[in-house]
Amino acid sequence: MRSVDAPVANGITVAVVGATGAAGQTTLKILEERKFPVRELRAFASERSVGKSVTFKGDEIPIRRVEAGAFKGVDIAFCSAGSAQAKEYAPLIRKDGAVIVDKSNAFRMDPKVPLVVPEINPGAARRHDGILSCPNCTTIVTVMPLKPLHDAGRLTRVVATSFQAVSGAGVNGIAELREQTLAWAKGEAVAPRHFAHQIAFNLLPQIDAFQPDGYTGEEKKLVDELRKILELPELRVAPTTVRVPVFTCHSIAVNAETERKVTVAEARQVFERFPGLKLWDEPAQQRYPMPIAVEGQDDCFVGRIREDLSHDRALNFWVVGDQLRKGAATNAVQIAELLLPS
Repeated sequence: MRSVDAPVANGITVAVVGATGAAGQTTLKILEERKFPVRELRAFASERSVGKSVTFKGDEIPIRRVEAGAFKGVDIAFCSAGSAQAKEYAPLIRKDGAVIVDKSNAFRMDPKVPLVVPEINPGAARRHDGILSCPNCTTIVTVMPLKPLHDAGRLTRVVATSFQAVSGAGVNGIAELREQTLAWAKGEAVAPRHFAHQIAFNLLPQIDAFQPDGYTGEEKKLVDELRKILELPELRVAPTTVRVPVFTCHSIAVNAETERKVTVAEARQVFERFPGLKLWDEPAQQRYPMPIAVEGQDDCFVGRIREDLSHDRALNFWVVGDQLRKGAATNAVQIAELLLPS
């Protein structure tokens, strides 16, 4: 990749695929906030968005169509499209010489593609062959406290129940919660369109399609991705995912067992020291992580740390992260930062 070997004093050429979606819009915002060295930005989206524009650093950037030759001269391409589109677009992007940072599920479990959370496994990014994958948003928020806990006591089993915001389903999820809430307030009928059931004032214990064993694809992602990132192929993981009527931030209730007992005091210390993780754990003051407080921040927040009453080498805790930022766009931009020359 040109940007690895060449100086970036004048910036590099960056493409954002899926620039009009929630994750793509947040990517543009994060690139600007983190002062990523963008010399030229190219924005891509679906055919129906061609002719529209997105804003970056005060400039209107026209939306282009994804086609052969459109990525010539691009150094890094952030792909915020779905898995099917990512698989379709990747050969075109790679042929033009760009390195892809992909946010979909398309390549995460490919053994040749590194699955990267920069605070946890930055070295994996150096082993890329043109594609790097960003984990599922729930996985990122969950693994942030699990890594320091593993380093302290070696994980043996994880039970994780996620409470996932509607923005995880994109702009349609956001619109549906807003519309249903307004309809309910007016006394009008609430009709689901995007989700299988009403989401306003409700919980849906299904994020995507059920598999024959009763688990959803979202739950299986958590199992597979935690094992790959932590390099623990035999780690026992018991997942449950729930869609909740919250606009932004995923919250996860975690029970983690370790080989060596890790006390609450020790866990608090290792969490507090870990980059990208903040400790909010003052129950007497009713201070603990909540989506409304964490939204818009790049760090993940952990609290409600306590010993498991049923197991002498297990802890319970609660972690919250903005899944549009650290769970997607921020993590992707951090991956791209690892590719820049030092």
